[in-house]
Amino acid sequence: MKITASEVNKLRQATGAGMMDCKKALVEAEGDFEKAVENLRKKGQKVAANRADRDSSEGAVLAKVNQDNTSGVIVSINCETDFVAKNESYLSLAKELTDTALGHETLESFLAADFKGMSVAEKLTEQTGVIGEKIEIGDFKTLKAPYIGLYIHAGNKIATLVGLSAKVEDAAEVSKNVAMQAAAMNPIALNEEGVDASIIEKEIEIAKDQLRQEGKPEEMLDKIAQGKIKRFFKDNTLINQDFIKDSKISVGNYVKSVGDIEVTGFARVALV
Repeated sequence: MKITASEVNKLRQATGAGMMDCKKALVEAEGDFEKAVENLRKKGQKVAANRADRDSSEGAVLAKVNQDNTSGVIVSINCETDFVAKNESYLSLAKELTDTALGHETLESFLAADFKGMSVAEKLTEQTGVIGEKIEIGDFKTLKAPYIGLYIHAGNKIATLVGLSAKVEDAAEVSKNVAMQAAAMNPIALNEEGVDASIIEKEIEIAKDQLRQEGKPEEMLDKIAQGKIKRFFKDNTLINQDFIKDSKISVGNYVKSVGDIEVTGFARVALV
């Protein structure tokens, strides 16, 4: 049967598939639009199964906050190649998916969410068929606070969220500056209390081994190692790090200099 250009274009707009794939799907479905959509989804499932073991380490990391800046989300939409990751249509899809993610507390909830008549999970499978690469959610993080700011590094490879304890006059600038700090310096925790005990134990043992090799007496090891741990906290926890815009002060002191606020939390996602 004859398939018109308008029918092909309608299917293309609905699915993002290529013109030839859309025409073929419509021919196979004998002009039935819904069946053609299903055919394209099945194609995506087949491609997804064939590429399940592929490495999807490229992609786009995007963040979004709600209108009153109290809730935010970061999503990493992963693919196989940087060529696809930089494609405008892929970035457009990534932005739409991030918009959909806002408000969902878990990855499971997000994947089950409606996305233009199908679930997010189904859309990812469909796009795997359309693009021909494995498309999946690499990471999903949320944050809530009285005020949340965000930062997305150029190239969409790193995104961060930072929560503040109050919405002060300069909250947007302060939260962005701290979010940039988190993106650049990759802290492992907000403060000392947030560092896992196993990490601290490991660092103490490393410090002691180094001191032994330097010939330090065994009875002095604990005291010197504790000093090294303090330095570890300074280098690796967000509020204790030197502020990248003014290394004479810590991030925590920078925030306090703005007003009666503090950093309540942060989230960071990066493509390694």
